[in-house]
Order: sequence, then C-alpha cells, then structure tokens
Amino acid sequence: MTGETGKEAGKEASKEGGGMAARSGGDDGSTEVNIRRVHRRDLNRIWEFLKLVFREINRETVEFQRPRTKQRFLEIYEEDGIDQLVFVTKESGKERIVAYAECAHDIVGGDNWVNQRYFRKREMRPFFVEELAVHPDFQGRGLGTFVLEQLEHLARLNGCTHLVLEVAENNRAAHRFYRTRSFVKLDASIFMAKPVQTDPDLLPPRRLAKRTE
Repeated sequence: MTGETGKEAGKEASKEGGGMAARSGGDDGSTEVNIRRVHRRDLNRIWEFLKLVFREINRETVEFQRPRTKQRFLEIYEEDGIDQLVFVTKESGKERIVAYAECAHDIVGGDNWVNQRYFRKREMRPFFVEELAVHPDFQGRGLGTFVLEQLEHLARLNGCTHLVLEVAENNRAAHRFYRTRSFVKLDASIFMAKPVQTDPDLLPPRRLAKRTE
C-alpha cells in the first residue's frame, strides 16, 4: 500500500513509538539522535537537507548523486518496497535533521540498472542502500556508523546477507569511511573520456589578393 493509508500509517506508528537513540544527551555535551520513518510533511525539509549534503561533491562529479531531481525524490515516497529513515536531534525544542537513509531489500524502480544475476551467482542476498547522507556538522562524530548499524539491523531482519551501495569515484572521504567498515568494491563502473581531435567547422580567415586595375 502507498500514500496515507499504508506507508504513512506505519510511519506515524513508528514515530509514536519513539525510535532508537544513538547517543545520550547529557552533561558531557553529547547529542541524542533518534530514528523515525519519513512522513510526507518531512519531504521538503529532507530535499533541502540532501542538497546541502551533496552540494560540494555534485560540483565535481560527472553524475549527480541521488536523488537527481526533486520530482523523483517525491515519487520515491509513493513507491512500495523502499524504506526511508530520518535521523533527528532536538535543538531549542525544534527538530533538526542530521542524517537520512533510503533502502530496499529488492530491486525497485523502472530506471534501475542493477543486474540481479550478479548477486544470485554469488549467493548474495543484497540489501540496497539507495541513499545515505549525514549533515556536515555531524560527520566524524559517530553518526554515520549509527546509520550503518541501523541499516545492518534492517538487513538482518529481512534475511539479507550484504549491504550494497553506490558511491562516486571521486568521493574519497566516503570511500575511506566505507572501507574502514569492511565494504569492498564489487565492480569497476567508472566514466571514461577520450579527447576527439577535430577541425573547426568554419575555415580560418583568408587574405584576398589585391584588386587589379
């Protein structure tokens, strides 16, 4: 089910249940982070959050990091089989989004290029991490690890054997983060380019002979 009757009912129930806490807030200056499922009213805030997180890497990469358009992001909410999680803190009584994760235990979406046979041949049951974003202010504080722990927990509950995600080739910080957490490269999918030697389509200026009398 999608829309208000199914997806949002489940999300509202999760929200009322309170969610999980990452770190206890207290006198030591630590911050408490809670998890809940995304509600429709969160979508605009999450979109602005994702633009902030991926702004710098999108300026330097050939392929925009997901989601590519706001329209596509809004459509994802209506799709079956995709779990959207938001990680939040409370600051001065207001909720602040500090991380977002989007995942699925099956290949979803009509524009997906994932080869299912690759995983079947290797007896892998993948749990696809479609999106993982951490606010720049919270990077290096254990939040990314907490997000991965939540995703691994969902993978186990769904009988999956591997977390599978895509990361930009030039996002070196993300590569370091994942490699230190036992991720390995599955395939060599990179963009390649070769300069093409061409002549200008218009001929260069030409000097004409002097007029004869």
